[in-house]
Amino acid sequence: MKRKCLLSIGGILAMLVMLTSCATTGKYPSLDTVSSLDLDRYLGSWYEIARYQHRFEKNLVGAKADYSLRDDGRIQVVNSGIKGELEGKITSVKAVAWRPDEGVPGRLKVRFFGLFTSDYLVFGLDENYQWALVGSDDRDFLWFLSRTPEVSDATLDAMKAIAVEQGYDMEKLFLVPQKER
Repeated sequence: MKRKCLLSIGGILAMLVMLTSCATTGKYPSLDTVSSLDLDRYLGSWYEIARYQHRFEKNLVGAKADYSLRDDGRIQVVNSGIKGELEGKITSVKAVAWRPDEGVPGRLKVRFFGLFTSDYLVFGLDENYQWALVGSDDRDFLWFLSRTPEVSDATLDAMKAIAVEQGYDMEKLFLVPQKER
């Protein structure tokens, strides 16, 4: 059963990578990523406040990402979520992230299962590293992240405004049910 679940997650992540690695159609310019990103400050836990729905996360609530520094200087990523409802079973997947070009601090890469690589583009970030916006150049992927499971209406509105300015459609935004964990 565990192997079947891992294969299912692997297939979903493979699809994610294929979708995100496709070239931008030209409909949008590249995301204007943050000009400064201190990876040490970015480490730790981030709750998903909102996202665009995709097959690989569609049934997940309480989604969270935990980032930690590896011995090789790259970042260990553990994405987790709760299946179905907030009292459901937690599922997780590990990945590794890195910054391929120090001159472009907000553009990272993430590799799942050692095989599939995807962009991780930080285009919004609170000066205190309390919330972040992550997306893709083709505007197919979007995550609103926070250090806490909830944000104020004012913070959510500020995050939405940045996303809209970058070409995202807020009609597609899914607010993720959350809880402290």
